[in-house]
Amino acid sequence: MDGTRKHIPVLYDEVLAGLRVQPGGRYIDATLGAGGHAAGILERSTPGGQLLGLDADAEAIDFARAQLRRFGARVTYAVSNFRLLGRTATELGFGRVDGVLMDLGISSHQLDSADRGFSFSQDGPLDMRLDTSQGRTAADLVNRLPATELADLLWQYGEERASRRIARAIVAARPLSSTAELAEVVRRAAGPTRGRIHPATRTFQALRIAVNEELENLAAVLPQARDLLVSEGRLAVISFHSLEDRLVKGFFRREAQDCVCPPEAPVCVCQHQASLRVITRKPIRPGEPEVAANPRSRSARLRVAERLAGGSA
Repeated sequence: MDGTRKHIPVLYDEVLAGLRVQPGGRYIDATLGAGGHAAGILERSTPGGQLLGLDADAEAIDFARAQLRRFGARVTYAVSNFRLLGRTATELGFGRVDGVLMDLGISSHQLDSADRGFSFSQDGPLDMRLDTSQGRTAADLVNRLPATELADLLWQYGEERASRRIARAIVAARPLSSTAELAEVVRRAAGPTRGRIHPATRTFQALRIAVNEELENLAAVLPQARDLLVSEGRLAVISFHSLEDRLVKGFFRREAQDCVCPPEAPVCVCQHQASLRVITRKPIRPGEPEVAANPRSRSARLRVAERLAGGSA
């Protein structure tokens, strides 16, 4: 990775304010990426603040390590999917922390690297794995799934209205091996461009989510992050599409209630206690100046919640 690459953390000031970073605090960046948010957390937690940075991408860890070198032993690194957050944090001495951040976006470096296969704007292999040591790639899904399963995947994870037509076109064009080939097949099948969105955007999103099991991992990590927080500790999550944001919103809403029984239940039997207080009733979005400086930030949504004392886990 190019160490001179310019990295612009999304909603930087809003994240630091939402986490309420304090000197000497202990924090986890569960999606370390290029280390931009982590650097801000470490600067504001001086003196003595500690940070654990996780990323499933070993290359991202190497880059972040170089960017955060000035903070020395205040940073601990782990090449790990955040699905294993609870175990990883406990093993590395971060069993209780003042804040956890999750930025669910794909980094600019990953998007701009043709060999990673995330973007249709760069011709490369159909890979899309965040952790390149795992097995299944986008090519496996594109070339092996039956048309009906592929269409369901495009609808479920990409909310692609032309999912069946696109799936049939992909199956007819097999085998596909590059991002450019796939993007062209989707472009022809999808029809006219809808606004500024490239016709292949939703298909590529759906494949990436499926390859990396992103929604399943997010559902698994949210309660783990909550459980790591001290009383009044903060959890901040940046999402970039409605599926992620819906999942985060639902978790926050559920964990802010004392009862989660079905509405038709005559009396409460769940014995659930609220564990979070929602700080952001509506998601925080980037302002016009940030979007102008970093167009990829335009779909970002930040939600923040605070750990309550004595809530059920």
